[in-house]
Amino acid sequence: MSYWRLFYHFIWSTKSREPMIAQHIKQPLYNAIAAKVIDLDGIAHAVGGTADHIHLVASVPPKIALSTFIGQVKGNTSHFVNHEIRPEYKFAWQAEYGVVSFGERHLGWVVRYAHNQAQHHEQDTTIERLEHTLGS
Repeated sequence: MSYWRLFYHFIWSTKSREPMIAQHIKQPLYNAIAAKVIDLDGIAHAVGGTADHIHLVASVPPKIALSTFIGQVKGNTSHFVNHEIRPEYKFAWQAEYGVVSFGERHLGWVVRYAHNQAQHHEQDTTIERLEHTLGS
């Protein structure tokens, strides 16, 4: 494969923004997201979120369309939660997602932003362009 350095910030939410990502689901879900990224030959720089949405900072190889990439990550992880963790409810993702690209020099702060989601939402310090899942 050719040389590539591509950086993306993805965000997507649970179905109807329901708080489905309970504490006991969070770490296994984050691990499953990172594992699927690796399975797709990507690099998972960070996974974070809250009870109703996920932030993923990843490098995605140019051989895969971003829509295909995120569709596979979301499909695989909802299946994982429903069949391996088996919550008392049907776990599902919202169809929409948001993605922005950024340069390598911004990787550190974007990773910190993803990791510190709970604090950003509690302190109202979210960054609007990194929170969009619908076009506007």
